[in-house]
This record gives sequence, C-alpha cells and structure tokens, in this order.
Amino acid sequence: MKKSLSVLLAFIFFAVSGVYASTLTPQAGKHYKVLKTPQAVSVPAGKIEVIEFFWYGCPHCKDFDPLIEAWASKQGPDVVFKRVPIAFDASLEVYQKLYHALDKLGVATQMAPKIFKAIHVDRNYLKTTEAQAEFVAQHGVDKKKFLEIYHSFSTAAEVQRDNKLMVDYNLTGVPALAVQGKYEVSPALTNSLEGVMPVLDFVIAQIRAKKM
Repeated sequence: MKKSLSVLLAFIFFAVSGVYASTLTPQAGKHYKVLKTPQAVSVPAGKIEVIEFFWYGCPHCKDFDPLIEAWASKQGPDVVFKRVPIAFDASLEVYQKLYHALDKLGVATQMAPKIFKAIHVDRNYLKTTEAQAEFVAQHGVDKKKFLEIYHSFSTAAEVQRDNKLMVDYNLTGVPALAVQGKYEVSPALTNSLEGVMPVLDFVIAQIRAKKM
C-alpha cells in the first residue's frame, strides 16, 4: 500500500511539474539566445524569417524534421520558413548540394524523410554525387535534371551562402533555428526537441507585438 501511494504521489508530482514547466515564460539566455550580432534578413517588411540550420547526417535533425514540418505547416502568412543545410567539414558539401538540387526541383520537403531514413536507418550514407543521384532517381526524381542543378553555378553559390551564414550565426551545432536574424532557438537550449516549438511561438509572438 505504501509503495502504491509513493508511486501515485510521484506521478502527481511529475504531472504537476510538467504542467508548471509548460506554463513558464521562456527566458532569454536560458530557453533562447539573443544574438550579439544581429543578421540581415531576406524577407519583406512585416514578415518574420525563421531559418532551420540542419545536416542530413545529424540524427537529431532526423528526429526534429517531422516536428518542425508540422510546426511550419501551421504558421500564418507572415512567417517565412527556410532551411539552410550546413557542413562543419568540407567533405560534407555533397549534402548541401543534395538539398539545394532537390529544393530547386521542388521536392526537398518530400524527399527529406527518405534521405534521413536511408542514412540513419538503412546505413546508405549517400556520400557521393553518384550515390545521391541513383537514390533520388529511385524515388522518381529526374536524374539528368538533378545532376545539372547539382553541378550548376547557382548551387555552388548557394553552398557559399550556406557557409557564410554558418559563420555569421556562429553555429556550433544543429538543428538550430534563427528567428528574424536576432534570436536563436535550439534543442540544446530547450533541452528537448519538442520544447523548441513553444519557445519559437513565444519569440514570434513577441516580435509580432513589437516587444522584441
């Protein structure tokens, strides 16, 4: 009986703690970061830019992908959601090109779960251009068009831009999100993947209300 009571009390404690934690107001420096050097945004006045920095080889990015996709699909027209693939090592540039080629073909979002599964579940690491081209072709992407875009000057320019943003935002890990060039939200700050979305909502609401 005592054991059952202890279990019940523990359950109540954690349940109440969870409710309490969910109602806490996010704090700068604790749940999100105010960037020391604000970055320019590439959205019209009145819009709010949210950038997700990611890497296909990151297991946390894989788990975060469906969460941020669901969140993005619920945003109003004033939120402009973008993805930026980054590479902490030059050898990983192939993944940046993979994203940009698929993005220009309009299939990056639908291909993301397949790519994450290939890398993290099937151990097909897609480390080469040819491996990537064969893989996307198996999923209905025109291989010739994919390779043309993959090797294009515009894709090379996008990769350079990705690398500059990584430096400008002083990124040390992914996934991470930049909001309006001024704030960073990440699982590393919220201590959970699921905890990112409430903090994002808070920051965006404050920007809308011109309180930040």
